[in-house]
Amino acid sequence: MAHDLIPIYLYSRKFLVPEGSTIITALEYLGFKLKKGVGCKEGFCGACASLYRLKGDYKLRGGLGCQTVVQPEMQIVQIPFVPAPKAIYNIEELKPDPEVFVRHYPELYRCLSCNTCTKICPQELQVMDFVQAAIRGDFEQVANLSFDCIMCGLCSARCPAEITQFNIALLARRIYGKFLTKKSALLEQRLKDISSGKYEEGYKELMSLSKEELKNRYFSREINFQIT
Repeated sequence: MAHDLIPIYLYSRKFLVPEGSTIITALEYLGFKLKKGVGCKEGFCGACASLYRLKGDYKLRGGLGCQTVVQPEMQIVQIPFVPAPKAIYNIEELKPDPEVFVRHYPELYRCLSCNTCTKICPQELQVMDFVQAAIRGDFEQVANLSFDCIMCGLCSARCPAEITQFNIALLARRIYGKFLTKKSALLEQRLKDISSGKYEEGYKELMSLSKEELKNRYFSREINFQIT
C-alpha cells in the first residue's frame, strides 16, 4: 500500500519520506548506508540516539531512531556516540561505600535536580531518582531504577551539570551485584561444574548435531525452574 510522502530535514538537508516511518526506516528508504547509529532496530541497544525539533516547537527533543516516528518538517540529527568519561577501576578493589562515587565520578554531586535526564530518557527511567540514590549511597535503589538503562547517552547529552548518569549507574550495578546481592547456591555449583569440565562431552555432542537435530533437541527439552 502506497504511503504519502512528508518532508523532513536530516542533517539540515530536506528529504521526502513515507509517512509513518521511524527515523531509521526513513534513512533506509532514502538509501543511507547505516554503519553507525543503528543496532538492534527494536529499541533495546541504544545505538540510534537522535535529537530532533518539531515544526513550531522550541524544544530540543531526544529519542531512539528505531522508535521515533517522523513528522512533517521535523529536523533530525543522530548522535551514535555521546562523549562520556568512563572511570577505570578494579571491581575487586572497590567497596559498597558512597566514597566510590566521590573518587570515580565526582561530577555526580553537581546534580541540580532539574529532572532533564528523566524527561529525555527513551526508556522512561527515573534517571534523576537513581542519581539522587547514588548521592545517598543507596546502591540497591540505583541498581533497580537503572536496570533497563541501554546507555544511549541522551541523559548525559542534555544534563546541564554534565553528569554521565549511565556510567555512574553501571558502576553502582556492578558493586551491587558483586557485594550486596544474595548469592545463588545453584549458580556457584554450576560455575564449579563448568570449570571442572563436567559438560565438555555434552558440548561436543551438540557441536556434532545438524541444524535440524539442534532444533528438535531444543523444542523437546524439559524445562525445570528452581529458585533459591
